[in-house]
Amino acid sequence: MSKKKQKGRTKMQASRSFESAKKGRLTADWLNAGPTTQDSELREDLRTLRDRSRQMVRDNPHALNLQRMIQNNVVGQGIGVQCQVQMKNGKPDQRINDQIEHAWWRWTEADNCHSAGRLNLTEMMRLIIGSIFQDGEILIRKVHQGFGDSLVPFSLEIIESDLLVDSECTISPEKRGNTVRLGVEVNNWMRPQAYWFWPTHPGDINTSGHTQSRLRCIPAKDIIHLYMVERWPQTRGTPWLHAVLKKLKDMGGYVNSEIVAARAAANIVGFVQREIFDESDLEKGGGLPPRYLRSEPGMFQRLLPGEKFEGFTPSRPNSNIDAFMRYMLREVAAGVGVSYETLSRDYSQTNYSSSRLALLDDRDQWRVLQTWLIEKFLKPIFNEWLDHAVLSGELVLPGYFEDKDRYRAVRFKPRGWSWVDPAKEVAAYINARNAGFMSDTDVVAAIGNGQDYDDICRQRAKDRETALSYGLEPNNAVPQVSNSEKENTEDKDEEKKTD
Repeated sequence: MSKKKQKGRTKMQASRSFESAKKGRLTADWLNAGPTTQDSELREDLRTLRDRSRQMVRDNPHALNLQRMIQNNVVGQGIGVQCQVQMKNGKPDQRINDQIEHAWWRWTEADNCHSAGRLNLTEMMRLIIGSIFQDGEILIRKVHQGFGDSLVPFSLEIIESDLLVDSECTISPEKRGNTVRLGVEVNNWMRPQAYWFWPTHPGDINTSGHTQSRLRCIPAKDIIHLYMVERWPQTRGTPWLHAVLKKLKDMGGYVNSEIVAARAAANIVGFVQREIFDESDLEKGGGLPPRYLRSEPGMFQRLLPGEKFEGFTPSRPNSNIDAFMRYMLREVAAGVGVSYETLSRDYSQTNYSSSRLALLDDRDQWRVLQTWLIEKFLKPIFNEWLDHAVLSGELVLPGYFEDKDRYRAVRFKPRGWSWVDPAKEVAAYINARNAGFMSDTDVVAAIGNGQDYDDICRQRAKDRETALSYGLEPNNAVPQVSNSEKENTEDKDEEKKTD
């Protein structure tokens, strides 16, 4: 191939390259884009990211509101359980279901489920999801020991990610053929085999110098390591605020500067100008007049001859700060994955339809996180607790170890949300149910109020029995039907009359 053709092909290939990959004067400041793994990046920056994220949650109201918002929407007042053990004929085994549920709720009390006896299961889940947001990860150790008045030898210990050994220490478990990545010992398939911890929290008030010989190694089967996987391989979690930490810091600094400027401007009333100044004034007055004049509310000082007063019109507070802060908060909301309205509680820039769309989109995000928390934490904990409860005799379940799946059939009930427009949404569900598009169970699940259809039927039957015991007629709601069903009913009535 001639040099001319080769040169032409090179130019053609360059013209077909990705615009974002081109190098030149306008992309010379595009840094920190090396071909590194997630663990390599976290090795250098995880501790700094975690510390700055915690500082931001402590001091920045928007970061603190984000953490509370995630805790309230993902966990709320708790995640319920509905056991669904069935008999051989396919009907619910209500006696076994009630027995398991009662033992579970008794175990979830703080004195029983938490090794330190301070957190019940709901408080523990709120702490877990809040720590994952703030620190990027959290570890839960399964302790095979009973506490409080529980007969089940099983409890949970919360371990902050600071205790997990990171880049400061090099561990060499070659004798087991494994490698350690940021404190997590993994095999060739990247499956965790053990976790290496400092003996005490590195930032605790009673911490002394740590040495490698004092490290604790806990088998992976006793640890639940919760974090969101963003790239693979990845053995540690990233704080969720990592993309917006600098923006939050800049916003805080900007607001502080505006407040200082506004306070300084509010302290200045005006200026006194002197058109004529003679050196004899220095001799008569004993020197230059004071540069600043004191003022009190309701008092105005008369000026000397040759002086005039010029008022001061401050430019603070800045009239553009509201629009600027709204823009910055939208950037923060996008980086975290929530809507601006949910983050700021500001609905002045939206109408009903747009606010409803943002709210529904946020709820989809909350449901994703609820499912993640249930699958990664709550379901494994329930299954292991059930094993310990049967072994300890707390529960008597015939044939449990021969058919675990039958007894582990359970539905977790996370919190739901009230309707945005109850009248319209209830009518829509009724029409969908009557048209055959949804069942009663589907409607209750879509509402997501933490109940299931069995709970509602059981409660309605109980209400009916209570009303009858007092000699009252139960207030049964009349089923609503769609227009098409009404027309069909009317046609059938007409046919009967004709016959």
